[in-house]
Amino acid sequence: MKILEDVKRVVESTLPNKSEVTKIEMEGPEIAIYTNNPKTFFENERYVANIASELKKRINIRTDKSLLIEKEEAKEKIMKIIPEDADVKNVSFEAPFSEVTIEAIKPGLVIGKHGETSKKITLETGWTPNIIRAPTQNSDILRGIRHHLHSHAAERKKILKETAEKIYRDIEPSRDDWVRLEALGGFRQVGRSSIFVETPHTKILMDCGINVASREKPYPYLETLHFPLTELDAVIVTHAHMDHSGFVPYLYKSGYRGPVYCTAPTRDLMTLLQFDGIDISVKEGKEPVYNEKDVKETVIHCIPRDYREVTDIAPDIRLTLHNAAHILGSSSVHLHIGEGAHNLVYSGDFKFGFTRLFNNVDIKYPRLETLILESTYGGKNGVQPDRQEAEDRLLMVLKETLQRDGNVLIPVFAVGRGQEIMLVLENFYKQGLLDAKCYVDGMTREASAIHTAYPEKLRKGVQRRVLQNDSPFNAEIFESANGKNREELAAEKGVIIIASSGMLTGGPSVAYLHMLAENPDNCLIFVGYQGEGSLGRKIQSGVSSTPITDKNGKTRAMNIQMRVETIEGFSGHSDRNQLINFIRSLKPKPKKILLNHGDKTSVTDFSRFISSKLGISATAMRNLDAVRLR
Repeated sequence: MKILEDVKRVVESTLPNKSEVTKIEMEGPEIAIYTNNPKTFFENERYVANIASELKKRINIRTDKSLLIEKEEAKEKIMKIIPEDADVKNVSFEAPFSEVTIEAIKPGLVIGKHGETSKKITLETGWTPNIIRAPTQNSDILRGIRHHLHSHAAERKKILKETAEKIYRDIEPSRDDWVRLEALGGFRQVGRSSIFVETPHTKILMDCGINVASREKPYPYLETLHFPLTELDAVIVTHAHMDHSGFVPYLYKSGYRGPVYCTAPTRDLMTLLQFDGIDISVKEGKEPVYNEKDVKETVIHCIPRDYREVTDIAPDIRLTLHNAAHILGSSSVHLHIGEGAHNLVYSGDFKFGFTRLFNNVDIKYPRLETLILESTYGGKNGVQPDRQEAEDRLLMVLKETLQRDGNVLIPVFAVGRGQEIMLVLENFYKQGLLDAKCYVDGMTREASAIHTAYPEKLRKGVQRRVLQNDSPFNAEIFESANGKNREELAAEKGVIIIASSGMLTGGPSVAYLHMLAENPDNCLIFVGYQGEGSLGRKIQSGVSSTPITDKNGKTRAMNIQMRVETIEGFSGHSDRNQLINFIRSLKPKPKKILLNHGDKTSVTDFSRFISSKLGISATAMRNLDAVRLR
């Protein structure tokens, strides 16, 4: 690879002979430099900074394998070096990378002041520390993912090498630097988001989701690509929700073996949701479209990226992920295509407004010609109430229901709305405004635990509490329903139940609905978007009776006699005014806007508004439409 020649040239011109570099390798988009003298790099950290600046790549300094001491001896030394207060949960060794992964509640103590503790580990054991944060509450899925990554280290090393060969392959210069985009799902609808981007040299898929609310057309139009999925160069996942990530394992079932670029939290959360999707299919007697092996294959092919980290993903495309403030790890995607040929931003799902969970979205990009903008609430009636107004109304409905000993069911998306609503309820409790048992059922508890492993991605106040071992997700108001019989819980008086799924398309929320629906003292509160065709949308629209199957397998009519409320203002999506303000705030302004992720009425209305009022060419593309961007 020519890139290796360039790297070696820069390394030779930057590093002194005493650095004793033994090997240089490309690992996906990153550079690994192996050395017999790591102390040289510790004594002069500018060496790495200078190389990274010159090559514009992430640089990993690793020790030569000849320096590695035996794992048991190394672990014993490591545990003596690290302060006990760090609360180390796991130590695992990955010989293919010369790394030791140290998982701790307080990773800062493993790093030490000016990195002294981690440096000492390397100098005394030869192993290079990879320090990660342990969740403050138990997470089976996170433990499983990290174990899987560890046990497949050799395979991951091979995958990264193969990825590097594809990224940095030689390409023939093209006379026509065209860029083409095709809508494969999520256009003039919400669900099965998928976008294909192609250049003369590269094929990229952005998102690959499932429409969980539809049984007729749940999957993206991958069959229209007219080439084997093995020819894809890369997949980018903006966030973990199933309508954006739920079909990714199918790509691996179909033979794709390339990388998935996303943030680390997205990798973990989408794995949780994909496993749950398999489980729901089996429980409903349906054949899953992929199996656990395909999900695990996806995990080891993930290449996590941080926000604002520029990454080569193809010979002619650079990727940068930006904070989207929708759910944990959610991203907007910036693609720099060619040598400035085109700059594309795909917003993904994003929140340009207040959220208790996340810091503000990014609005500055180096260059921007085309924007693909989600428009869930882009229609004329898409204006949501002020957040304080929404919280006040939620508190009022809760109190009214609890005062008559009714139970409240709040269906939530396990990732995102679940945590946002938990923060709101915990705030009510802390202020003495709410005194009730609150049960959390389904994946929400597990997803909340994953949040505590990535406090740096959370709003500063929440981040501080997690770091102080005072996670709001573990507050005393919340009790786990997993160990309790749901029928017993539903029979209690005056309790709040937070349960997934948010659209009543499966999971414990549906089970609770069956038990609570026919009591007028109870209340059902929708706090998130209800997809077209979902049970949630039907009840929200006024359906008063729906058929259900009881425990004996018999079908009967379930009458919706409980109070039904929709409280807007908690959505992780931007409303119409926020979308407009986002467009106006963007720097630089896009020359063209393509709208997706909204029903036909919303996106067509919003496209007309943008074109006429904001003076930017806007198009409400349909699924299967293709457009030449350059």
